[in-house]
Amino acid sequence: MDEHQRWHRRSLLEQAAVALERNGFATTVCESREEAVAYLKGEADEAQTLGFGGSMTLADMDLVGLFEGAGKKTLVHGRSGYSPEQRRGVMQDQLNCDLFFTSTNALTLQGHLVNIDATGNRVGAMAFGPQRVVVVAGVNKVCHSLESALRRVKEVACPPNARRLGFDTPCAKTGLCSDCNSPERICRITTIIERKPRATDLRICLVNEQLGY
Repeated sequence: MDEHQRWHRRSLLEQAAVALERNGFATTVCESREEAVAYLKGEADEAQTLGFGGSMTLADMDLVGLFEGAGKKTLVHGRSGYSPEQRRGVMQDQLNCDLFFTSTNALTLQGHLVNIDATGNRVGAMAFGPQRVVVVAGVNKVCHSLESALRRVKEVACPPNARRLGFDTPCAKTGLCSDCNSPERICRITTIIERKPRATDLRICLVNEQLGY
């Protein structure tokens, strides 16, 4: 990325940060994932149990491995080998954790967080439950409007996620959203967080890198 492209992306993040702050979200802008990791380590200093929403952004940063190495208890419902009952139990435990890390499918320059879930555990935890929530988002998640954010989620984020998770949906085969009625459809719950939830300490970490889908 050349300096002009980095400047442009940084300016978008700073505009988004102003809007997010205006909407009640404490927001930090980081120039790199290394800077973001240092910030997130500070956020987790006092937390003993850390929950992780399903997120390729967090996987790109290897946050689970980092915090497990630091002796933290990590709640990751996507671990291999879990039965459906065990996975559900971890999801429920995430609602009571000290700190919940997740990303967002899109965010707007008006300071709104836009997400689509299949189960609702991730968006549920973003709104209420954990003592604190930190949302990590790369510059690729920034959209100019609510309309473009919803389009991004359907057209950019959901097809690769459906394929990654092994779901038999049309978008996992064609790469295109067809607003399907598949039994394995992952687009089931759409949320738009317009302001910081009243009872949740929800903070945003914006990163001037491409992270996740």
